[in-house]
Amino acid sequence: MHETDLKARLELAVAAARSAGRIAADYFAHLKFDVETKRDGTPVTIADRQTEEDLRRQIEQGFPDDAIQGEEFPSRPGRSGWQWILDPIDGTKSFIHGVPLFGTLVGIEFEGEPVVGVIELPALNERVYAARGQGAWHVKGDQAPQPARVSAVTSLSESLFCCGSVTTFVTEHRLEAFEKLRAASKLSRGWGDCYGYVLVATGRAEVMVDPVLNVWDMAALLPILTEAGGTFSDWQGTPTIHGRDGIGTNGHVLSEVLAITRGR
Repeated sequence: MHETDLKARLELAVAAARSAGRIAADYFAHLKFDVETKRDGTPVTIADRQTEEDLRRQIEQGFPDDAIQGEEFPSRPGRSGWQWILDPIDGTKSFIHGVPLFGTLVGIEFEGEPVVGVIELPALNERVYAARGQGAWHVKGDQAPQPARVSAVTSLSESLFCCGSVTTFVTEHRLEAFEKLRAASKLSRGWGDCYGYVLVATGRAEVMVDPVLNVWDMAALLPILTEAGGTFSDWQGTPTIHGRDGIGTNGHVLSEVLAITRGR
């Protein structure tokens, strides 16, 4: 993997996420759209589809030999060794209820390894991005990028623990883990989806836990959290975007969290 190839894709990923995110933000500003239910029971809107279509168009123009996998449309094979993994609106339930904590996610793998991540928060005009070996960066509005760094908190008892819907912990038969994490943490909040991971990557929270995830939910997270000095793993502690669940931490409290999620 050449550094110039990595930088070129990072630049396009940031620009494409910002551009496509404006589509989602425009729909969000008016909240006038139909909500459909997919086969897996999750909601989808025209905003999800148009945002992903815009991302795909920009990627296909910039890197026509790269593979693309997205949440809303069939995968496109490639031959370059690079694969883009897209979640046009991470947090569709927040989106349709007028909650601004949703994001456009772009992750990139090279030969199966996650190397680029971008989280665009269109309604907040905020973004975090990273590439392997190049650090993680945080941008608010039109301000200059600042390094994204996790917090220095060393104890779960002094940590902010974030999660998505508690219902998901119930349906995944993991409510006991949620209760233990909540009880062990200083503060717990339901700031879920990608926003919780942004908080961890920028030092505003220490733990974000999801009992079930898809690859497009995770692809952007591992590069960002790792480059910010933290961790992203499954509930057993394996750094992967191809598991079925996820944990983001500042690294310092990871062992305490895993002691709970591993059921010890």
